[in-house]
Amino acid sequence: MGSLRWVYDGLGVMRALNQLDYTADLQYANDSAKTQIDHLQAMVGKGARMLVIGAVDGGALTGVLAEAAKRGVKVLAYDRLIRDTANVDSYATFDNFAVGELQARDIEARLRLTAATRPSTVELFAGDADDNNTHMFYDGSMSVLKRYIDNGQLVVGSGKVALKDIYTPHWNGAHAKARLQGELGTTYARRRLDAVLSPYDGISIELLSAVKFAGYGQAAQPLPVITGQDAELASVRSIKHGEQASTVFKDTRLLVKQAARMVDDTLSGRPVSFNDQKTYQNGVKVVPALLIKPVLVDKANLQSVLVDGGYYTAEQV
Repeated sequence: MGSLRWVYDGLGVMRALNQLDYTADLQYANDSAKTQIDHLQAMVGKGARMLVIGAVDGGALTGVLAEAAKRGVKVLAYDRLIRDTANVDSYATFDNFAVGELQARDIEARLRLTAATRPSTVELFAGDADDNNTHMFYDGSMSVLKRYIDNGQLVVGSGKVALKDIYTPHWNGAHAKARLQGELGTTYARRRLDAVLSPYDGISIELLSAVKFAGYGQAAQPLPVITGQDAELASVRSIKHGEQASTVFKDTRLLVKQAARMVDDTLSGRPVSFNDQKTYQNGVKVVPALLIKPVLVDKANLQSVLVDGGYYTAEQV
């Protein structure tokens, strides 16, 4: 999910740890769980004291983390929960339930669902099945949208509502685009698509391409509401131009700083600050977490949040 974002996150964590006088070994797994396991085994073998892991597959690390635990190595899960093991000490992430909730609230507001007199149509997309965040995003969005689906104010034309039916393998935008193109040519051949719940900007941009090819984006057929996440530059520009409706901004600069601070506190023997010690059950234990609040960004606040906030320059946007 968001390969460029993960490159920047990795570099950010490494630099933050360097500033705290730690030596960090940064490795990218290129979306391969096996490669990540090989990297972690090598790090443990070289004497790493702590592992900061953005898991490719949150359920695939049980063996290597058991080996790490035998050597006293601490583990911080970075933005993706590591599942099915007791050998994870902490979790640094965003409030991922709130991400889905923000996306759904944007659809609710733009379609005026609280006062709507006619049903609106929507299609639902989720992320990769192996990413625990996918489940959190979905639960957050359904906390808002389910009642409208249940009472008929929102109609999912494809009938695909259950999470198992809307996964996007590897967060692959092309896969999502192909699925939507199929629906546009059948389900929506004679009816309008009003909104698309998209979990991530890399998917959103591909979905926009699909609906524009199908004739949306003209005066007689406005674009559907399309959500997103991560404030990727292509989507930010799309929002500025009135295409993608919104994105959920997760300020990874804050996450990087928090992760480095948590590493330093752990290795220095200081108490680690958490603000959620109940939510993140990984199948074996509740992993104590530090959550950062996400922010919905649309055309109205794009300048103030992303440009004035220093995340992008005006020239980039």
